Amino acid sequence: MTEAEDEAFRDVLRGLRVWEGELPAFETDPAKAPQEPLTLFRQWLREAAEAGVPEPHTMTLATADAAGDPSVRTLMLHDADERGWHFASHRGSRKGRDLAVRPRAALGFYWPALGRQIRVRGEVTEAGPEESAADLHRRSPGALAAALVGRQSEPLDSYGELERASQEAWERARREPDAPVPSWTLYVLRAEEVEFFQGDARRRHVRLDYRRTEDGWERGLLWP
Repeated sequence: MTEAEDEAFRDVLRGLRVWEGELPAFETDPAKAPQEPLTLFRQWLREAAEAGVPEPHTMTLATADAAGDPSVRTLMLHDADERGWHFASHRGSRKGRDLAVRPRAALGFYWPALGRQIRVRGEVTEAGPEESAADLHRRSPGALAAALVGRQSEPLDSYGELERASQEAWERARREPDAPVPSWTLYVLRAEEVEFFQGDARRRHVRLDYRRTEDGWERGLLWP
């Protein structure tokens, strides 16, 4: 890269703006927030959907391997209930291998139209094979076809190989809508900490932090 190209890129970054519209207000007294984070999480996701945020159920998932090297990727939230935050993947994928040796993870949600983000971290467990299969077969035929292709995160010799495998998987998914995919695994993250961040145009952001204790959840504010 030339110096001019470097500077042109920096000009693009410096010219970008965030939160230029009106942002929602957020309660600044932790005592007035819901006693547990699931209620507020569901409310915020619903409000993001109502505000027209595209794919508000997408999230980042951070894991680490046996050496502690981190990985992050974007995927879909499948559910959020009293057990935790649900997502799924092949057991042999990079995220699956990471979770097998370090069953802890962090999630991140970001809804820029509202200036909101949520961070979740905690221990991850595998659901059983029946629940994992039910999770997969509730999804679209395309999701089943992708799962049938498998081999996620393995090296790919050519795109043509993927095209052939994908075509075969689509045909099988249409023939067998309940086709089994033994490697498909539903994971549940049991939150130990959940942070709700409400952006403010004057940078007086509100950060409401929930921390799990033996007696329930403690709520408090964090400096932005």
